[in-house]
Amino acid sequence: MPEKLLNKTTCKLSPLGDSAIVITFGNEIKYDIHKKIKMFMDLLEDEPFVGFIECVPAFTNLTVFYDPLVIYKKQKQNNNDEFISPYEVVRSIMERKLQWLKEDKKLTHRTVSIPVCYGGEYGLDLEYVARYNNLTTDEVIQIHSNGEYLAYMIGFAPGFPFLGGLSEKIATPRRSSPRMTIPTGAVGIAGMQTGVYPISTPGGWQLIGQTPTKLFLPDVNPPSLLQAGDIVKFHPISNQEYIEIILKEGLQ
Repeated sequence: MPEKLLNKTTCKLSPLGDSAIVITFGNEIKYDIHKKIKMFMDLLEDEPFVGFIECVPAFTNLTVFYDPLVIYKKQKQNNNDEFISPYEVVRSIMERKLQWLKEDKKLTHRTVSIPVCYGGEYGLDLEYVARYNNLTTDEVIQIHSNGEYLAYMIGFAPGFPFLGGLSEKIATPRRSSPRMTIPTGAVGIAGMQTGVYPISTPGGWQLIGQTPTKLFLPDVNPPSLLQAGDIVKFHPISNQEYIEIILKEGLQ
């Protein structure tokens, strides 16, 4: 069976300032769109063009950053007397690469297991989430910890993963009044998403637990434990286990 190629006309390309281009693959948060974004990101990183800096995935698009000066100098080296803007050069490259992107390629996902101490002082909204969904707190914990979640994007705060795949049984709206301070490692729910706060920050997600695992790693490259495309699994731990992990990491 011949490989299915991505039709470039299904994507929207638009400039972002003078040094980036946004490629929009759709308007829904779903795996098929994520797959195209991830495949194209991998292609660009494996075969970077002259002037390429980096690409940043989001739910429905990929932003590609480039150095316009490098691209301009490359044109001069090629003795190209006709000036073509760096954006148009990059756009042409993107269109060509999109045309030959293979959709039938299978993605491989790294699986990351994250321990969570649910409820109590670590999950101030666990009881609310349970009441909202007519469940017990134990049922919420079981459903949340039995799920597999896809990291669609990293953003909002350094290392913050937006995780899709939450069961409708425990989906809960954001708080009507955000908290001014969310503790580092807080695990929350907002609508049909779950996520982990990698640093202390304001936020309005419903907090159901907390992890001792560090997601923001400023001294590591890349500085985020999770990357777009990762599969995340949560597993419950006790308060004592939480403290032991914290103490162990503090000694390292």
